[in-house]
Parts: sequence; structure tokens; C-alpha cells
Amino acid sequence: MHDRLTELLNSIRRLEQELRDEFAKKQQEYFYEIRNKKVYFKEEIRRQNRNLIKKTRYYLKDASLLNILTAPLIWSCLLPALFLDLMVTIYHAICFPVYGIPKVKRDDYIVFDRHYLSYLNWIEKLNCCYCGYFNGLIAYVQEIAARTEQYWCPIKHARRVRYTHSRYKKFFDYGDARSFRRRNKEVRRDFSDIGS
Repeated sequence: MHDRLTELLNSIRRLEQELRDEFAKKQQEYFYEIRNKKVYFKEEIRRQNRNLIKKTRYYLKDASLLNILTAPLIWSCLLPALFLDLMVTIYHAICFPVYGIPKVKRDDYIVFDRHYLSYLNWIEKLNCCYCGYFNGLIAYVQEIAARTEQYWCPIKHARRVRYTHSRYKKFFDYGDARSFRRRNKEVRRDFSDIGS
């Protein structure tokens, strides 16, 4: 399975690590630090940021009418998202121990930290919490699905996919029947690259 595709996937993962490193540098640039999952800004920066808050009445006045009219539609997606979250969490809690698949750490995907930004008004903070939850949930569900797929069907697609998930590099090439039959049990349990 060590072919050019695997090399490219590994290069993408290295670049993702470089991106995470660059984000860490931004902590110093914008004068904040993270302790126990809470964000702390220097007091002078918090004071400067509070001066940049857009009052709610101006925020609503400047919003387009279409944005205001479509907001309920965006927020209506919250109920199906909560149901998805519940069902996937139940599946994850029951089935992963049965299959011997390492659990996915929810906190690695669903992050609430934008409410610490003192330059956001309460509407912006609420919207940021919603988007952070929804996108984090999708990433969390994708990782659970990726590990499930590795266990049940670790075969790459014949057609190119726009995005490959974290487990795809472990999968068998499409059409490689011999490797699939010979090494399927080994690959379905190979989660050695997942940190604890």
C-alpha cells in the first residue's frame, strides 16, 4: 500500500501539522494563551478589543434584509444536528468498544472558544457558537465514520474523491483483491497511529 497516493496523503498530513504550528504562532501575535481549554487575553488587548465591539442595534441595522429573513432557516438546522449528535454518540459509545475501535475524542472536534472574543457582540458570539458546534459536529461524525469504514470496508474508491478522511491512507487500492483478502483483518484493526 506504500504507493504515490500514500505519499501524497502523508504530505497533506504534514502540511496540516505545519498549519497547526502556524496557528500556534498566532497566539503570540494576538497576545493570548490557552489554559485548561480557556482562552486568556492580556488585559490591554481585551480593553482594545472591547472598543471594537459593534453594538447590537448597529449590527442589525447594517445587516441585509435577506440575512435576517434566512436566519431562522439556518437555525432550524440545529434540531437535526442535535439528533445526529445524539444518535452518533450512542452508536460510538456502544459499537466502538464491541469492534475494538479507539474512541474519538469529542473535544478535539467540537470547540467553543469564540465567545471569549471581546470584540464580538452577543449575536455574533451566538452565531459563532452555532457554527463552531455544527462544523465541529460534522468533523466529529466524519472521524467516527472514517474509523467505522476502516473496520468494515477499508477499500479506496475507483473515482477520485475531493477530500479523503484521516483513515483513507490505510485503505486497500480499488481492485486489489489479493491484498484485501490476505490483510483485511490486519488493516481493520490497525489504529496504531492514533494517539491516546
